[in-house]
Amino acid sequence: MIKGILSITGKPGLYRLLSRGRNSLIVENLATKKRMPTYAHEKVISLADITMFTEHGDEPLPNVFQKVFDFTEGKAVDVKSFASDGDIRDYFGKILPDFDSERVYTSDIRKLFSWYNQLIDAGITEFNEPEEEESTEVPTE
Repeated sequence: MIKGILSITGKPGLYRLLSRGRNSLIVENLATKKRMPTYAHEKVISLADITMFTEHGDEPLPNVFQKVFDFTEGKAVDVKSFASDGDIRDYFGKILPDFDSERVYTSDIRKLFSWYNQLIDAGITEFNEPEEEESTEVPTE
């Protein structure tokens, strides 16, 4: 589940939301485990709220992470192994064939792979919220 995983503009890495204060959020860096506050003037976004452009609409980032996980069999993506931007785009095209190649920049793909690797390194492999089971009980009055 990545609902509580955040990206903070201007700060490297990903952060886990720990608690909410009056004027701040308390977050923990996934890699260093260092805790710190973030304030209202900082742009904070949950990875679960990000989408990627496709030819058929927007694909939620958790679904894209799951596709990368399935494609790589749970291994990290070696971004440095790609010789050119074309190579990384071709590789990503195998994972998400219908991504909008005009609106998705190579830097977006690199960031996606970087975030994916950070999540894998932190032991996070559940990207989507678990489905809530519907109750089949008949209410009694």
